[in-house]
Amino acid sequence: QRDLPLAFESHKYSDARAKIIEERDEKKETLFKEIKEEAGTRGFGFKEDPVGFSLVPMRDGKPLREKILDTLTAAERDTLSEQAKILEGKIREFQAQVHALDHEGDHQLSEMDRQVVRAVMHNRFAVIRDHHQSVPEVSEYLQKVEEDIVTNYKDFLPRESPQLALLGWDVRDRKPNLTRYEVNLLIEHTQHSGAPIIDEPHPTYANLIGKIERKAHLGVVYTDLTEIKAGSCLRASGGFLILNVLDLLRQPFSWDALKRVIKTRSVNIEDPAEFLSFATTGLTPQPIPTDIKVILLGPPHIFALLQVYETDFSKLFKVKADFDVDIPRDTRQEQLYARFIAQLCRDEGLPPFGADAVGEVIRHSLRLAERRDRLSLRLSLISDVIREAAYWAKQNGRALVSKTHVETAIVKKRRRTNLVEEKIQEEIQEGTLMIDLEGETVGQVNGLSIHQRGGYAFGCPCRITARTFVGNEGVIDIQREAELAGEIHSKGVMTLAGYLGGKFAEFQPFALNATLTFEQTYSEIEGDSAAVAELVAIVSSLANIPVRQFLAVTGSVNQLGEIQPIGGVNEKIEGFFESCKKHGFSGKHGVLIPATNIRHLALNQEVVDAAESGQFTVYGVHTIEEVLELLTGMPAGEIQPDGQYPPNTIFGRAAQRLTEMAEIAAEWSERRSPETSDGSKRPLSKTGK
Repeated sequence: QRDLPLAFESHKYSDARAKIIEERDEKKETLFKEIKEEAGTRGFGFKEDPVGFSLVPMRDGKPLREKILDTLTAAERDTLSEQAKILEGKIREFQAQVHALDHEGDHQLSEMDRQVVRAVMHNRFAVIRDHHQSVPEVSEYLQKVEEDIVTNYKDFLPRESPQLALLGWDVRDRKPNLTRYEVNLLIEHTQHSGAPIIDEPHPTYANLIGKIERKAHLGVVYTDLTEIKAGSCLRASGGFLILNVLDLLRQPFSWDALKRVIKTRSVNIEDPAEFLSFATTGLTPQPIPTDIKVILLGPPHIFALLQVYETDFSKLFKVKADFDVDIPRDTRQEQLYARFIAQLCRDEGLPPFGADAVGEVIRHSLRLAERRDRLSLRLSLISDVIREAAYWAKQNGRALVSKTHVETAIVKKRRRTNLVEEKIQEEIQEGTLMIDLEGETVGQVNGLSIHQRGGYAFGCPCRITARTFVGNEGVIDIQREAELAGEIHSKGVMTLAGYLGGKFAEFQPFALNATLTFEQTYSEIEGDSAAVAELVAIVSSLANIPVRQFLAVTGSVNQLGEIQPIGGVNEKIEGFFESCKKHGFSGKHGVLIPATNIRHLALNQEVVDAAESGQFTVYGVHTIEEVLELLTGMPAGEIQPDGQYPPNTIFGRAAQRLTEMAEIAAEWSERRSPETSDGSKRPLSKTGK
């Protein structure tokens, strides 16, 4: 912008330019003299007019007047006309020669200008070209820039616009538009020592692929190459791009665009309006090569769905890595947990945590993992507890977070979300929800259920009852009949029928109808964690043995009578504990859980203290026989060599009752009249059970 105007203002350039113009004008003057002499010899002269000049008849060096022309004979007029035609041809030749001279002169001037520009540009570009000669692409670009400047050198010279000058605008020193020579650096990794790792939190089409922005000036929208912006696919080139698959699938065009990038190994920045058939004009950048590795984060079921319904998914994403939600608990992992807490405190300006506070956070992690030998990796939930504990420490004016502050944070968080739990406990104390916490009752067991409310889970007792009577339908699940039972719960109930049949009906008919229900439950029941309680209720009703109501039980059972582990054991124990606490402890209250769930216990301190003082007991059981003995106080009984159970045992009394039912069923079957032999409803037993 500086050197070119100076070069064109030099005396050397001005003299050379003037010489070319002078030579052209001399040649034009010579041609004009020749055509003028030719016209004189033929009796014509030239007269200038607004469009050039015209032929005028001459005599004695003077133009002929109209009066004289009118006095000419026809022969004289014909002669003038013929001479005029000849001259007109000569004039056309003259004009062509003048035009050729102008064209040649302009060409000489332009070529001279370009030579001046080349000389200036060559000196300027030599250093840059030598510096980048090892990069062919840069050398090629510099060559094109130099050629373009030579071609469009006038853009770099001062120009005046009379029209704009009338508006008062000074345009004599107007700077040229250098946009076409600018380099739009889309990505650069000079600040990174290794491969780039890009985590895209909002994978819209523009954020993922890139976009072409637009500017507005005086009501006109325009764009240029500097408005091309790179997306995360380009910023991650040569490295890794991390995306949340759910966020990706929610954005229009993003999934298909990402597939194209992976397939073609290039990024084609386009306007999304073109996908909607909107007519648009603008830049069309060439595809940009890229080499990225895409990492999709998401739940396993989304991975499975994409494998089934997205034909290209398995071709594009070949490696799957499952991440566990917890890790083994050992000294090293606990140290890493402590480091995580310290790092979070430093990053967010939180007060430091004491050793007891770190221990309480780790204990809360065990509870989230539902294992005493595992640490939870749900770090977002752990971080929330850390922040809230730090808040309570500040509120108390403490510079160090203690165990008490962590406990306060956990309790406060629970109280903000446990309104439904409190209402249920109130209804239990009022008697609206009928739960017995003292005494003994036949065919009635305190089961334990768990409720989910968003991210909060809590347990509470529920009454499970059973009635047994003569029949051949086996175990009847009232919940299932009312379509209030899920598939897993129905499976658990049918497992009970298998256990009872194998236990008592090996050598006699199983003439039993047993109805089961969750009392005062009006929503769907799912899961098999109440199977043990249901089985105890049936056996209690069958043997007419009361069940201790100050105990609750949870657990799944298989057809062999083995107690199987369940989920939510901490919440269930704490739910029954809360009911007992409000009722008043008698020293007998407790919960029976599967022995395999003992390693999952991470109870709150209040429950632990009550257990240590003997107010509340947690029993770990392995078999249904252990459960029956704890809940009834009677021995379960072992089968004798003769295939019978001892009479003064739970199974002995149950077997005796089943024998009576079988006899009643056989008796009534013999006494049935033909009219009722079509399968109509059978009569009940004498006991009415």
